[in-house]
Amino acid sequence: MDHDLKNLGMPEEKLFSFHSHSDLESEKITAPRYSYWQSVFRVFFRKRINIVILSLLAVVIVFAYIYPAMTDFDPYKNLLDSASKHLSPTAAIEHFGFHIEYILGTSGSGKATFDAIWNGAQISISLAFICAAINMTVGVVVGAIWGFSKKVDAIMMEVYNIVGNVPYILLIAVIVMLFTASFWSMVFALTVTGWLSIAYFIRTQVIIIRDREYNLASKCLGTSTVKIAMKNILPFMTSVIVTLVATEIPSYISYEVFLAYIGLGISDMSLGRLIFEAEPSMVTPGWELEFWSPVAIAAIISVVLYVVGQNLGDASDPRTHM
Repeated sequence: MDHDLKNLGMPEEKLFSFHSHSDLESEKITAPRYSYWQSVFRVFFRKRINIVILSLLAVVIVFAYIYPAMTDFDPYKNLLDSASKHLSPTAAIEHFGFHIEYILGTSGSGKATFDAIWNGAQISISLAFICAAINMTVGVVVGAIWGFSKKVDAIMMEVYNIVGNVPYILLIAVIVMLFTASFWSMVFALTVTGWLSIAYFIRTQVIIIRDREYNLASKCLGTSTVKIAMKNILPFMTSVIVTLVATEIPSYISYEVFLAYIGLGISDMSLGRLIFEAEPSMVTPGWELEFWSPVAIAAIISVVLYVVGQNLGDASDPRTHM
């Protein structure tokens, strides 16, 4: 053995050294740091289709919010000009000259269809996001407590059985008819009971996971029901909540368009209102673009928001981060 050590040409002190032991150091886990949201966006942007969809969403947001702020849209500017009504894109450009606002022609009142669509899109998107924010906030909080507290469950089930059996679209229509058909009355109509179905869905999800070991341990240690619901359960349901948002936002645009189409929409010039006013143009030769342009934009906005939300919900599932 000594002969072998001499052949290495190094002293024994350098070859062998004492290594101290630390109980504290042995408890440390040498693993790479994990960031939940970094992993979410890494998985989300891994699919190229998501980049394309986000780019399309960015274009929609720019035209819906930035473009109207840069233009002075007046729907009654050409009202007295009889030659400006129901013009095709080619005829509108010949009549007014080449301007981006006339690339889709004009409507029956002479307003530029392109500008009207994006001003209407701003109203419809704002309505959808405000309603989604209110309904999701109230629905998630109430649903979490509803699913974890048996006393709250007994009360809320009675409320749900009564209100939940009333057709949602009928309830919205009645409320809009009772109040002035304004933007905020539509927000009130869509949110007064809109959170209830969300709360019931969250309640069902909470019941599935509320009796897991770590929740029972927290309850035994004296943690309050509200804290367990907010700290232990809701973060576990992030992907479910994001997926739910993805279905809620486009649905409010659909409700607004449908109610406006049957004459119960808001008085503001939203996408639904534009579609309602352009309904006769749907079957009139040469005027079809007045009707199908807002329909196409409403469809694109709904599909883009839905796809982005669904893919973000999938990326929010920690099981996809492996």
